[in-house]
Formats: sequence, C-alpha cells, structure tokens
Amino acid sequence: MTTTPGPERARTYRAPSGPVLLVLSVLLALFLLGDAVVRAGWGEMLLLAPWILLGLWIVYEIGYASSVRLDREGAVVQNMLRSTTFGWSRVRDIDMRWQLEFSLDDDSKVVAYGGPARSRPPRARAAGDEPARVPAGVRLLTEIRDRWEAAAGVPASAPIRRSWDTKALIALGIIAVWAAASVVIAGT
Repeated sequence: MTTTPGPERARTYRAPSGPVLLVLSVLLALFLLGDAVVRAGWGEMLLLAPWILLGLWIVYEIGYASSVRLDREGAVVQNMLRSTTFGWSRVRDIDMRWQLEFSLDDDSKVVAYGGPARSRPPRARAAGDEPARVPAGVRLLTEIRDRWEAAAGVPASAPIRRSWDTKALIALGIIAVWAAASVVIAGT
C-alpha cells in the first residue's frame, strides 16, 4: 500500500532509469579498469582511467543528477549542471508537458528534466469491472500540486536562486587535468 507523503517530508523525484543506468555504467567501468590492470598493469590503467571516468561522469550527469526535490518550504530542480531553488510562494502554476514544469512569479519557467514525466496511458484491461488506472505521471503531478496547495499558508520565502553544480564541475576539471596529463605522459 502506498501512502502519500505529508507536506513535511522531503521527497526526491528522479527518472527511474537513472539509477539503473548509473549502476550498470559503474560496473562496466570497474570491469574495464580491472581488465586494464590485469592486461597492462597499474601504470597503463592510470593512463586509461580518466577516459573511462569521463564517460561515467557523462552518464551520471545525463541519467542520474537531474532530479526534483520537494519539501515543506519549496523545491530544488537539478537539471544536469544547473540547479534552481525556489519557495512554494514563488510558484504560480505547476503543469506537465513532457516533463514537470514550474511557472514562477518572475515569469520564468523551470522544466525538470529528471523529475516526473508524462507517460503512456495504461492499457485497457479485458475485464470491464476493474477501475481504470491513472498514469504514473498524472498521479505524481497530483501529489506535487497537493504539496504546493498545502504550503499556501507558508509565509513568503527566499528569492529564486539559480546556481551551477560546483561539485560536478570540480570533478570534471579533475578528470580533464588527469586526461591531459595522461596524453602528455603517453606521448613521451
């Protein structure tokens, strides 16, 4: 039995394929790095590692990092390298086009690439006595709208903040420096 989370509990929405894709990619990366150690040794593996880690970083950013986190005060929409934080009082409307879309009071729209998405309607059952199932995207949109409406009494919140995902950019910088060093070392 599923219960609807109360407005006080934080909830993170993420594409269901993201964690699966990330785990499979990590397993592939570990296999490739282990194979490089067995076949060529630790030195060669360290020269190969930044390229595999770059691929893993791309999979993480595209498939896993994008998400929507909702709590009592508002939402944090993480779209790959960009993060937008806003309070519920800043939201004018919530809709579902292909992805979840927040219309804010500064006339901007924030599309959540990693949050709930519109899905295909469920297949009709042969038995006519079963109730029609509601698509998952519509059910999640209703949950999110309920949270927004429940927070209507919360006083005005902080301004809309847009920022870069500094941890991911630092990781990319380290991988890029490592890759450049491996090219220099392999070239000599």
